Amino acid sequence: MLAQASPWHAHALQRTATGPTGPLSVPARMEWTTRPGQGPGADVLGPDLRGKRLLELGCGPGHNAAHLTTRHGAHVTGVDLVGLQVRRARSHYGRLNNLTFVAGHALHYLQASDEHFDAVYSVFGAIGLVAPELLLPAIAQHLKPGRTLAFSVPHPQRGGLRPTTDDRPRRDYVTLPDRSQLPIARWEFATGSWEQHLSQAGFWLTSAQEFHDHRMGHWPTTLLIRARKL
Repeated sequence: MLAQASPWHAHALQRTATGPTGPLSVPARMEWTTRPGQGPGADVLGPDLRGKRLLELGCGPGHNAAHLTTRHGAHVTGVDLVGLQVRRARSHYGRLNNLTFVAGHALHYLQASDEHFDAVYSVFGAIGLVAPELLLPAIAQHLKPGRTLAFSVPHPQRGGLRPTTDDRPRRDYVTLPDRSQLPIARWEFATGSWEQHLSQAGFWLTSAQEFHDHRMGHWPTTLLIRARKL
């Protein structure tokens, strides 16, 4: 019921009705931003991912997870709140080895899991959509010491917005394929606030990069954060 009440379910429902299903070719690179081909790739997660166990929180249709397992030899688990998205991911890439897609809430998955990972990542996924004071400590419990957490989120200044100055989420909107919009709550912080939340959860912020998509104006559109588990 939680997933079906989510705007992301409505988004996936429309996408499934209009988009392709069935096997897809594996993407040639990993994407972190709103503009394909921009910015870094899988190297954000580490120099050698072969045989490493990775967790994606909010895997959507599975493109990045498929790239990581096929092109870099990683063992990837992708979790998504919406079962329709997981069904899409399995239809696209279920044939691949060392790739698992799971339907569930990111926080609930972590709370129930006893696995430990070499890297955890989120690309416009669960990080920023789940209260960071709950999600970041849960991630830390399942990330091996010294290993990487990386996530990209909508830039808090996109479109001329101002970053939030407290820990409350801001009202945002999901744009559906038919261009209608549904409201969501999103935690949107400037880098300094993310650093504070990460530190409280046992991480050290190692880099923060912002990227522009000139199709969306002159404001930055993506914030990419990389942190290391202490």
